[in-house]
Amino acid sequence: MPHTIAVAGKGGVGKTTTCGMIIDYLVKTGKSPVLVVDADANSNLNEVLGVDAEITLGAIREEMAQAELKGTIPSGMTKADYASFKFNSALIEEDDYDMLIMGRTQGKGCYCYVNGVLTTLVDKYAKNYKYVVMDNEAGLEHVARGTLPHVDTMFLISDCSRRGIQAAARVAEMIMELELKPGRMGLIVNRAPGGVLSDGIKEEIAKHGLELFGVLPQDEGVYDCDSDGTPSSKLPETNPVKQALKGIMQNLGI
Repeated sequence: MPHTIAVAGKGGVGKTTTCGMIIDYLVKTGKSPVLVVDADANSNLNEVLGVDAEITLGAIREEMAQAELKGTIPSGMTKADYASFKFNSALIEEDDYDMLIMGRTQGKGCYCYVNGVLTTLVDKYAKNYKYVVMDNEAGLEHVARGTLPHVDTMFLISDCSRRGIQAAARVAEMIMELELKPGRMGLIVNRAPGGVLSDGIKEEIAKHGLELFGVLPQDEGVYDCDSDGTPSSKLPETNPVKQALKGIMQNLGI
């Protein structure tokens, strides 16, 4: 079975950027192949990685709905056969990792169907990889629904604020309430000035009983990538955020 990593946290704390750098670290340290799962309807992990999101499960779902409506499902194929054929084409293949992107559907409605497809595809493909890395929505919906059958390492991402730490603590509480039982779970604090936490933030972390895996510094290079729309995972290995994350991963034995 692959080692599964899930990344969770509230929106805007650098969760997806951190996830992209985790994937880059795994690839650079010879831990490929990696299955990347972008389980956020508002998917942008592909942008962090520099991958074109040509295929998403949400887009395929809409294409199928239109085919059914217009009667253009190929003759000789049942609706189930057509669905299986289309969704099996959703895997985006890169050199060292492959990617499944949930994406959004058009209009109103529940994402349950697409979530179910994502779970099925992850279950189908995961055994072929050394690592599975999943970027979640600003919450734990996909983990709670069993998209990953088991989580070996859960990263809770927060920015360097009390509200961010409190949000990460609520996610940790939800994990305990849902009895998800990850192999290990800890906090990564992002965007810390100089890579150092204030006493107030340290107190907040201790107050909630969170295990601190490590701290990532505030960095202009990451900010520039976010501003310019360039892939932050492609920053040089000397980048201070990459260096700090490398230390965290090595300390965890990953």
